[in-house]
Amino acid sequence: GPTQPFPFKMAELSTPEIKEQQACASCKKPASMQCPTCLKLGITEGSFFCQQDCFKAYWSTHKAIHKKIDEGPQTFPGFEFTGPLRPYLQTPRRTVPPSVKRPDYADHPLGVSECERSSKSAQIRALSASEIKRMRKVCQLGREVLDEAAKIIAVGVSCDEIDRVVHEASVARNCYPSPLNYRGFPKSCCTSVNEVICHGIPDLYRLRDGDIVNVDVSVYHDGMHADLNETFLVGNVDANSRALVKNTYECLMLAIAECKPGVRYRDIGAIISKHAATANFSVVRTYCGHGINDLFHSAPNIPHYAKNKAVGVMAPGHTFTIEPMINAGTWNDEHWPDDWTAVTRDGKRSAQFEHTLLVTETGVEILTARTKASPCGPAWFETTDKPCAGATME
Repeated sequence: GPTQPFPFKMAELSTPEIKEQQACASCKKPASMQCPTCLKLGITEGSFFCQQDCFKAYWSTHKAIHKKIDEGPQTFPGFEFTGPLRPYLQTPRRTVPPSVKRPDYADHPLGVSECERSSKSAQIRALSASEIKRMRKVCQLGREVLDEAAKIIAVGVSCDEIDRVVHEASVARNCYPSPLNYRGFPKSCCTSVNEVICHGIPDLYRLRDGDIVNVDVSVYHDGMHADLNETFLVGNVDANSRALVKNTYECLMLAIAECKPGVRYRDIGAIISKHAATANFSVVRTYCGHGINDLFHSAPNIPHYAKNKAVGVMAPGHTFTIEPMINAGTWNDEHWPDDWTAVTRDGKRSAQFEHTLLVTETGVEILTARTKASPCGPAWFETTDKPCAGATME
């Protein structure tokens, strides 16, 4: 391949803790800077230097470690993919500073939440006024993080780069990225491209013209979780995919509009299924919305399809997600052997949108609502001649 140009400017190390831990790859003195290419690729070993001159002198040796990260598509031996997307290599998992408060699963070897495990109750918890205040705050921060990711969606941007932005934006807001190590998940958000329904692991795949990509962000702050996601357009997206994304967003907003005290959680699915059917789309049945509070996932479960058997009735103080996954073809799904990536069985595309909601005395509040600051550029499916229509509910 072509020789790598020397990246003249190194990235300064931001925290004293990192400076103390790292030594210059060349002279072994304390490091104050990191190679920008290594930073982008998620390489830590051998990526730190004491000063620009040392970095430049060592460049011919150092650049070889970049080539160890093969950016080509990977495969799972013997596995038949349902669509054209393939996995790419993943960079090492990112670290969260000790100063950021962590959920109980963050350091568990298997990513198990003992709190979730011990509260396997179908009882739906109504939050106190102080808990609701914390939920509003964490959801505001989650919105800011997703908006940061939205700003970089473009042809050529890797899913790993999206994950880096989400991770750094979370940590900058004193948030722990909730997906990281949850049940062993290796990254800080989910990036689900084209036929991926959900739980796509960010890797070195670079977004291509015509792709659609869902970015699912969850953050933990002051003892509470927020959860939201949006599907974005990459470059010139075909009309069918645009229609799928638009219909999926409408499914979510129509469902939210019916939320208020006394509504049965099981009734949400019929609203979503009816609207998806108007465009001959189908509703994924394997994954559902869920309660969210001090636990990442709790009661109730909220299926998105009609004639489900969900239990529970909405009441003031309930916080939960609605997050319909709508497919262009069949609703059936398959899983990649990575144990996470869910894809459509027929390889056709899937879209998703999600909000965290609070039931109020008279209706519902969208805690993760888009704001006037939320990006409305070419990656957002609606035209920009109006201020993100449907972005919030009054």
